[in-house]
Amino acid sequence: MNPTTLNTELDCQDFVDGCLWLGTGGGGQASEGLSALLSALHDDVAVGWVDAESIPNDALAITVYASGSIAPLGPEVDELIASLHLGEPARAEDAMVRAVEELGRYLGQRVGAVVPVELGASNSPTSLVAAARLGIAVPDGDFSGRAVPDEMQGTPFINEIPSFPFTSVDMFGNIAIVPETANAFMLERVSKYLSIAGIHGTSIASTPISGEVMKRIIVPGTLTKSLAIGRAARQARESNEDPVNAAVEAADGWRLFDGVVISKDWEDRGGYMYGNVHIDGTHDGKPATLRIWFKNENHVSWLNGEPWVCSPDLISIVNAETGLGYTSTDIAEGDRVAVVGSRGLDVFRTDHALENAFGPAYFGFPDISYQPIENIVS
Repeated sequence: MNPTTLNTELDCQDFVDGCLWLGTGGGGQASEGLSALLSALHDDVAVGWVDAESIPNDALAITVYASGSIAPLGPEVDELIASLHLGEPARAEDAMVRAVEELGRYLGQRVGAVVPVELGASNSPTSLVAAARLGIAVPDGDFSGRAVPDEMQGTPFINEIPSFPFTSVDMFGNIAIVPETANAFMLERVSKYLSIAGIHGTSIASTPISGEVMKRIIVPGTLTKSLAIGRAARQARESNEDPVNAAVEAADGWRLFDGVVISKDWEDRGGYMYGNVHIDGTHDGKPATLRIWFKNENHVSWLNGEPWVCSPDLISIVNAETGLGYTSTDIAEGDRVAVVGSRGLDVFRTDHALENAFGPAYFGFPDISYQPIENIVS
């Protein structure tokens, strides 16, 4: 596969839109991701990706990502920043650049590849931009195949590969280096508390592995897939066709539900945004209700009060007219939406993964038994 470069504003927008679709409600704000890409384009910094197989086996591969809650910030945040005598926060991609530099310095090695930890409208573009500004290759893929809230929903955890040491750099320039944690669950806890201290979250550079190991655990082709989904929806809009159906086809997924958001409840807790979206509408042409529970991303749903599609399969809420995805931060009462789904990765469907990382029981719903989405919609 030839390298892919985002050469135009339209390329950048399509890529962000596709990442937003696969972000399942999380992965950061599209405005932030697009701003990072357009800034790089303006600076003549080539942003894109290469075939994972082109990365040398002995290269040092790492991942970098923003960590923290996606809940909206209130006016009290400005008061907190003032009380701590802090200035204006840096850009997310600048904090990511510093996090990568600090991890390479700590390890005493040159970083040879940066792998996006997930697919999301901010996390994917900003990690690509950080790598591009450092002249580091990005392989076509990620470690989750979607956006996720925790360290445990990535292929390193499933393959028992530790993600430490890691560096944390927040937008105010605070730097922490964590050489080791007791396990992945504590790594997640420590990094989230650093994100809370950082106010606007923090950038984490972690998971130092060889190129050979990276190629074994990466979810391949997902950056190209994100671009294709965003492009399909945009081309459908331009042709006055249904952008939701076009993107569903590009994502190899299903259109599950159509309706209107009647309410959203949420809370900001422990470095995550938790809540529920309630939708009234239709399923299979019949009146129905849908509730979707999120922990940053959408993970558990109930159709007419009965458990329905759940993680690790993907649940995304998109605008019914434009096909553009919503984050849990932005979706609001009155939005006319379509709910779409697609199959999660087999590696996350094992009994071990469902119990310890990605199933309903992990997210606090032990009475719900995971059913593969293809069985539910067949």
